Amino acid sequence: MPSNDRFPAHHLELLPVPVPIGTFRNVLQVGNILYVSGQGPLDRDGALCKGKVGRDVSTETAYEHARLTGLNILSVLSAHLGNLARVKRFVKLLGFVNATDDFTEHPRVINGCSDLLVEIFGEGGVHARSSIGVASLPNNITVEVEAIVEIFPEGNSHE
Repeated sequence: MPSNDRFPAHHLELLPVPVPIGTFRNVLQVGNILYVSGQGPLDRDGALCKGKVGRDVSTETAYEHARLTGLNILSVLSAHLGNLARVKRFVKLLGFVNATDDFTEHPRVINGCSDLLVEIFGEGGVHARSSIGVASLPNNITVEVEAIVEIFPEGNSHE
């Protein structure tokens, strides 16, 4: 599994860790399972990607927003663990798309996050997933994704 030094090979750079916008933690660890709170598409400058998918934002653009959200998930994990070497596998993602009533391409949008994880972690990035459309998301963001991640025990990693 990758340590942070693998990111240059993928032309990726971890982003600043988002600050929770409510009374919760970005990550809660229970044994070797990490529960990552819903993350959104926040760029390096702290700007949120906003809008209603299917009206203001295309499926292709929302896919990129979901990919950016995946980078935020990795940033949160790296901050919690010190690096990403202890990530064993992504178990489950739950993706929300701020979409119009008639939008039906939710899976294509959330593939942005899923594809990133598979690109970086290979088989360890393949996960169970649900993707649903919602009437709104906090701050009018386009997508939000939460994750359940299995890690190697402390002192063990697979680099």
